[in-house]
Amino acid sequence: MEAQRSGRLAAGQAALWAERAARMHQDMFACYMNDETGILDQWYPRSENRPGDNFYYWWQAHVLDVLVDAYERSGDPALPERIGRFCRSLESYNGGTFKHNYYDDMEWTALALLRAYDALGDHWYKKKSLELWADIQTAWNGHCGGGMAWKKDQLDYKNTPANAPAAILAARLYRRFGDEADLSWAKRIYDWNKACLVDPETGFVWDGINRLGDGRIDKDWKFTYCQGVFIGAGVELYRCTGSAQYLEDARRTAQACFDELADPDSGLLPDEGIDDTGLFKGILIRYLLELLRLDPEVPRVRGIIAANAERLWREGMQPSPLLCGPDWARPPRLPVQLSVQLSGLMLLEAAAALEAECDQP
Repeated sequence: MEAQRSGRLAAGQAALWAERAARMHQDMFACYMNDETGILDQWYPRSENRPGDNFYYWWQAHVLDVLVDAYERSGDPALPERIGRFCRSLESYNGGTFKHNYYDDMEWTALALLRAYDALGDHWYKKKSLELWADIQTAWNGHCGGGMAWKKDQLDYKNTPANAPAAILAARLYRRFGDEADLSWAKRIYDWNKACLVDPETGFVWDGINRLGDGRIDKDWKFTYCQGVFIGAGVELYRCTGSAQYLEDARRTAQACFDELADPDSGLLPDEGIDDTGLFKGILIRYLLELLRLDPEVPRVRGIIAANAERLWREGMQPSPLLCGPDWARPPRLPVQLSVQLSGLMLLEAAAALEAECDQP
C-alpha cells in the first residue's frame, strides 16, 4: 500500500483528519453517552445494554483520554467543563472513588487524569492522579521476582498490562514534579518487565507470567496492547534520562510488533476482537505516535499509522453515525462496542496529530 510505503496521509483540504476525528468524536458521544450515569455505555444501539452488564472501568479512562485529545486538537472552550463533569461522574459511578481492584485499570485512570491536569491546570486532577499512584505502588511484591500485580486479589500474577503503564505513569510523574522516587519506580518496574516479559531475541513483548499459578509465561498471547505500552515506557524513560537504551528498546519492539502482527503487504493491524481487546490497537497507536514524536525517522511507524488510518476511513467506517468495527478493513455490524470505537477514534486522532505537525513551519 502506498500510504504504508510513503508514510503520507491523504489530504485534499486543510485539517482533513482533524475534521474526521472531530466527527467521530461527536458521533461516539452522541451514540454512547448515558445522561443518567454521566459516563459512556458499553453498546450501541443503547437498547443492547442490559442490567448487570460488566462495568469496564478502564474503558472510561480512555474516554477521558480522547476528551483530552479533542481539547488538545481543537481548544474547544466547552471541553474543560465536559471533562470535569465526566470525571466526577466516573468517580461517583465507581463508588465515590477512582480506586479499583485492578491495578492496571487504576494506572490508566491515573495517566488520563495526569493528562487532564497538564491540559487544564486544575489541581484536582493532579490530586486524584497522585492518590491513585500511592495505591498502585502496593502492587509491587516478591512473587515472580518482583513486578506489579495485575489485581489486588491475585498478587502472584504479573503481566505487561500492569507493569508498563505503571512505568509510564511513574516516569511522567517524575518529569512533571521531579520526585526522584518516581524515577526509581519507573526504572525498577521497566527493568522487571523487560527481564521477565520481553523476548531477548526479538524485543516482542509477552503478556504475563503465572496466570494459572504454574509459573508459565503466556507467550501465545500476542497482543498489540503489550507492544504499545512497553514502547511507551521506553519513550518516557528516555525522556527522563536520555539513556539511548530505552529508545533502542522502543524502536526494537515497534519493529517486532510490525513483523509479528501487521499484514506484511498493507501494514494493517490485526482484528483482535471485542470487549477489552477491542481497545488494544488504539493503545498501540497512541504510543507509536509518542515514539514518532521522539524519533521522527524511526522506520515504518509513520507508514503504519498512515496505512491504518487510510484503510479504516476508506473501508472500515459506517458513515452515519461514524462507527467502526474491530477489523479496520470492514465496516461494523450492529451492535458495536465502545472499546472498538475508542480504538478507531485514537487512530483518527493520531492521523490528525501527524497532519497538524506536518503543517507546522
